[in-house]
Amino acid sequence: MTLPAFGLGTFRLKGQTVVDTVTNALDLGYRAIDTAQIYENEADIGRALAASNVKRDDLYLTTKIWVDNFAQDKLIPSLKDSLSKLGTDSVDLTLIHWPSPANAVPMDEYLGALLEARKQGLTKAIGVSNFTIALLQQAIAIAGPGQLATNQIELSPYLQNRKLAEFARSQGVPVTSYMTLAYGKVLTDPVLVKIAAAHGATTAQVALAWAMQQGYAVIPSSTKRENLASNMKARELRLSDDDMQQIATLDRNDRQANPASLAPAWD
Repeated sequence: MTLPAFGLGTFRLKGQTVVDTVTNALDLGYRAIDTAQIYENEADIGRALAASNVKRDDLYLTTKIWVDNFAQDKLIPSLKDSLSKLGTDSVDLTLIHWPSPANAVPMDEYLGALLEARKQGLTKAIGVSNFTIALLQQAIAIAGPGQLATNQIELSPYLQNRKLAEFARSQGVPVTSYMTLAYGKVLTDPVLVKIAAAHGATTAQVALAWAMQQGYAVIPSSTKRENLASNMKARELRLSDDDMQQIATLDRNDRQANPASLAPAWD
């Protein structure tokens, strides 16, 4: 399966909240779900999946390896634990969540372990997250051209990350946009409000359509069923060239995810 253009993000959702969210999303037609070891919700997502009528083959599941599990003797056991929690024999995509802080574990070690996990059938595809141009170059050199299914990065109308996105595209590495709504900051932006009104759409739909129209995958999150349903409609929204040019002017390098202990030297 190729990387779905639209899926469900589950960051910060735990317990019954994530069970209900995933249950509602599946009922509405979502078929791609993004989680991570550090989210501490894989077991709850597994519960929701087990209770659903959706066949495993119809789902695209993504998880991410946390930095504490990068060592060669830890990565595969940690992924097997994730699979057990999710109730599946394999995931469709496994990502390195952040580059190793201070390069504590060399990239060739953790990417080598991830490649071995794919070889063992624990994951169908591999990729990275929060990688800069320099790190992505290094990862491609280690894994080989065409081996990375995505680089998942923060990308929104307020953080358009053009240099990195263009480099990834030039290398054949699809981009997944997270925090596409910038924690809701963009939802009241006057430019997006005006474009949304012209299309009879919501500002969230406009932001998501803007990202997908550039070829990025999106994984918006919501705990409200009506918002989950509304976000899906972004797939049908087509923005004009003028709309896209107006949104291009909103870039202000406004980064939401920038943890001091993890963040690389951003492009």
